[in-house]
Amino acid sequence: MSAGLVLAPERGKMAIVTTELLYLDDAFMRRFDATVQAVDEDERRIALDRTAFYPGGGGQPHDTGTLAGVAVTAVSKDGGRAWHTVADGPLPGVGDRVQGELDWGRRYALMRTHTALHILCGVVWREWGVPVTGGNMEPLSGRMDFEFDPLPEGFGATVEKLVNAEIAAARPVVVSFSPPDEAQDTPTELIRTKVDLIPESVTQIRVVDIVGLDKQADGGTHVRNTDEVGKVTVLKTESKGKGNKRIRIQVTDR
Repeated sequence: MSAGLVLAPERGKMAIVTTELLYLDDAFMRRFDATVQAVDEDERRIALDRTAFYPGGGGQPHDTGTLAGVAVTAVSKDGGRAWHTVADGPLPGVGDRVQGELDWGRRYALMRTHTALHILCGVVWREWGVPVTGGNMEPLSGRMDFEFDPLPEGFGATVEKLVNAEIAAARPVVVSFSPPDEAQDTPTELIRTKVDLIPESVTQIRVVDIVGLDKQADGGTHVRNTDEVGKVTVLKTESKGKGNKRIRIQVTDR
């Protein structure tokens, strides 16, 4: 049977199966109940009908936690399904009801970091009009690449001060959903990366709006207010070639 498909016995035909991604609407959900859709015993992977675990993507790592009391060590998407890789322990069966619980300390650290990177992106766009060329993060640390050539004099200290001012401004972070044509019509408003193509299969664009600063199409998890980020320190600026400069940041409590 192909990945992402399941036999629908009541109709006797194949039907597309997708995992409902609960974090898209509620990034603060820590526990959830779900039904097992499929089990891959060889890879020790479990697919659910719904999940609050982030499967990784857009530079944000996957979540960890527990599922039916067994440690979740990795989460990934394959077709329309989110697969949860679990450590040694009993595997549930298809149709079983299970409870998942996130490693909240890790998730919340990633949320703070992700929002910090969006603040950095918003500040750079507002002050210099420069797009993002790449990015990545771990809990409480991250990096973002920008199309600078060269990097402005004193950039690190300047951008650090501006980012922390936006954090202190306690701006709300609001999630909404828009049709794809809105993002295509105004790409510089919703797509800040250098590549702004949206797949035809996408029916809704999830928009993360740091009100008054930054509004982007984004599928990751964020805090509700910039004040939750804490404090950002610019650790290093690097040149990654002509027109590509890297900024590394650390997120700490105040």
